[in-house]
Amino acid sequence: MRFPKNFYWGGAIAANQCEGAYLEDGKGLSIQDILPKGLIGGYTEEPTDDNLKLQGIDFYHRYKEDIALLAGMGFKMFRFSIAWSRIYPTGEETEPNQNGLAFYKDIIKECIKYGMEPLVTISHYETPLALAKKYNGWANREMIKPFLHYCRTLFTHFPQVKYWITFNEINSILHAPFMSGAIMTPPEELTEQTVWQAVHHEMVASAQAVKMAHELIPESKVGCMVLGVTIYPLTPHPDHVIEVMKQDRKTLFFTDVMARGKYPNYAADMLSKKGIQIEFAPEDESILKHTVDFISISYYSSSCASADPSQGEPSGSNMIGYLKRNPYTKVSDFGWQIDPQGLRFTLNKLYDRYQIPLLVAENGLGAHDTLVPDGLNDYTVIDPYREEYIKEHLLEIAKAIAEGVDVFGYTYWGCIDLVSCATAEMVKRYGFVYVDRDNSGKGTLKRYKKRSYDWYKKVIETNGESL
Repeated sequence: MRFPKNFYWGGAIAANQCEGAYLEDGKGLSIQDILPKGLIGGYTEEPTDDNLKLQGIDFYHRYKEDIALLAGMGFKMFRFSIAWSRIYPTGEETEPNQNGLAFYKDIIKECIKYGMEPLVTISHYETPLALAKKYNGWANREMIKPFLHYCRTLFTHFPQVKYWITFNEINSILHAPFMSGAIMTPPEELTEQTVWQAVHHEMVASAQAVKMAHELIPESKVGCMVLGVTIYPLTPHPDHVIEVMKQDRKTLFFTDVMARGKYPNYAADMLSKKGIQIEFAPEDESILKHTVDFISISYYSSSCASADPSQGEPSGSNMIGYLKRNPYTKVSDFGWQIDPQGLRFTLNKLYDRYQIPLLVAENGLGAHDTLVPDGLNDYTVIDPYREEYIKEHLLEIAKAIAEGVDVFGYTYWGCIDLVSCATAEMVKRYGFVYVDRDNSGKGTLKRYKKRSYDWYKKVIETNGESL
């Protein structure tokens, strides 16, 4: 088993789940500030006290301490997002918020100080709320202009950043139109036509951002990111196999456009059967030809598809609840299926299809952690279940690499405990570092190293040989 010599070992977070300080130093409201219950409970008119993301883990004030902790594991790459409304509070100001620029400039400086390559997600479910209200988010083509103005600001002020991701899990707009696409239309009124038109707007914006980054930062590498759902047929019945093909295309459509530069052959048939007709501007076809340099994925679990909705049990996995549970895989504390081989399968499938570098931008285990005395006048978490989860997935990545797949990095999701995306709670913990905050918002916010901290440190030190 071998990982490449310059493999990027690291971790990942998102601004809305960590930073807090939701109205400090000129930041405007984002759609996350009215999402107190994550994907499940819809949004509120104004921020409410039960929204744990308003404080997060106070990364905004503790980032130097936190980055030093992560650097202590030997991270080679640190993925974080920039909160759009911290740079442009309403999304449409002429000049950027200098306090926001200074904050992220300092984060990048800290990363570089410790030898960590910053990987920046430009839009991670953090659209300014004012844009969502004014334009109905990405349903309106007018969103492209402020997004590109924001991108130009980032590329101009942070030229030292080489790696960028345009949209986090861009395909998630099909499953969470408000959180992912800032579309405020009530779910019962929202049409697939509106959602797929928003998809088109995001992909045009992403391609223009790729072009802009390559012009302003010639050495930059810009990637797309998809929610990497591995789907198997529930049974070998041909109807189930065809259903997998249909479900896969809901993900591959995005990577096909962003990596190949045009709509795929099956798009016209797939969309026409839904009664969808995408409006193209005259320049869109040429814009889409600006393809990404790499594809990044989040991967947590796999599911099954059935042509008969009555067959199988609900998967309970990330976002896509209509898929079915695989009876041959283990299940996490939170009902997500654990399938390391599914990651290997998806990496091979994507690389066979596109032949461009891949990055595992998110992979992690949300679990119930218990803080216990460590025998040295401090506390820790004994979490062999997390070590085992990561080990099994890394071994499958190594197999994919041996099979010829170009995987250049692995940034473990939630490397420090944060507010979960799907359920907006703290009890679902991912990190190597425990943060003392509970679901009611109480706690000291003190950081404690878990046992997995030293375990992952050794993995990095040995470039995976300790596995």
